[in-house]
Amino acid sequence: MEILAYGVQSDERPLLEAALAAHQPHLLNVFLTADTAPLAAGYPVVSSSVNDELDADVLALLAAGGTRLIAQRATGFNNIDLDAAATLGLTVARVSYYSPYAVAEHAWTLALAVNRRLIRSVNRAREFDFRLDGLMGRDIHGMTVGVLGTGKIGECFARIAAGFGTTLLGWDVKPNPHCEALGMTYVEKDELLARSDILSLHVPLLDATHHLIDRDALARMKHDAILVNSSRGGLVDAVALVETLRAGRLAGVGLDVYEEEANVFFTDRSGSGISDDVLARLISFPQVLVTSHQAYFTRTAVGQIIDATARNVHDFIEGRTNENTLVPKG
Repeated sequence: MEILAYGVQSDERPLLEAALAAHQPHLLNVFLTADTAPLAAGYPVVSSSVNDELDADVLALLAAGGTRLIAQRATGFNNIDLDAAATLGLTVARVSYYSPYAVAEHAWTLALAVNRRLIRSVNRAREFDFRLDGLMGRDIHGMTVGVLGTGKIGECFARIAAGFGTTLLGWDVKPNPHCEALGMTYVEKDELLARSDILSLHVPLLDATHHLIDRDALARMKHDAILVNSSRGGLVDAVALVETLRAGRLAGVGLDVYEEEANVFFTDRSGSGISDDVLARLISFPQVLVTSHQAYFTRTAVGQIIDATARNVHDFIEGRTNENTLVPKG
């Protein structure tokens, strides 16, 4: 069964080619949009990436071209109109699990880098400027670390935090006993915001969590706190974050995601720049570090994502559903 995959990164191409060899995969580095959807005509399986657009209009174009399965190479699926897919008779599957260590480790990479001013230090060293002015960080040991969302990734983040010798606070709809065994205390969100020296977000993007970190939440945080988001961009009100930073608050911000990242992240804009003034302003702050949605991007995690995608395709062909199926065969 022929497959067309959108948004394929160069490093994942050989892994996809090997895993899907039996299905004659056609791999594209362009994103799925209304403009590129016609390229899928005649392909019964389309594999999408996290920043592809799969709204009702795009799904209708895919269905009209003969697509029957959408195999998303990601855990998140807020970019897919599941109701429209069901109406059109499309099956939709995602990857419900891949290495939580990949994301948790990257979240800590961001936290450590902004705390110790590593980007500024490296940039200075490249110009042979070895002064320490403005580079003072703080010990992580003894800090209070808040974890918003204590599922698999949040738990991994908390385990690393425990290794540093921190006080752990958590917030979730249901406590994780493994986190409690680490010494985590579950508190209300407002208390978590007010007490955390480092706050890391690990919740899915839902209507209830959209702009979970808004102007009010940012105002409740310590003025010298560090905020890390490696989950979904829409969890943070980016405009409010810029205002907070302009007011001289927050010692550091590490962002691997951004709410308007589609069509910017995973692309090369070094020659043309970007038109998103909010993102450009965020990147300009010296205490802000932005990476391009790469927290998941380890050989282990990507391999698991591709293996799960191949299994989703195989199960669809065999008429089976599995734990990754979001919309069953119509």
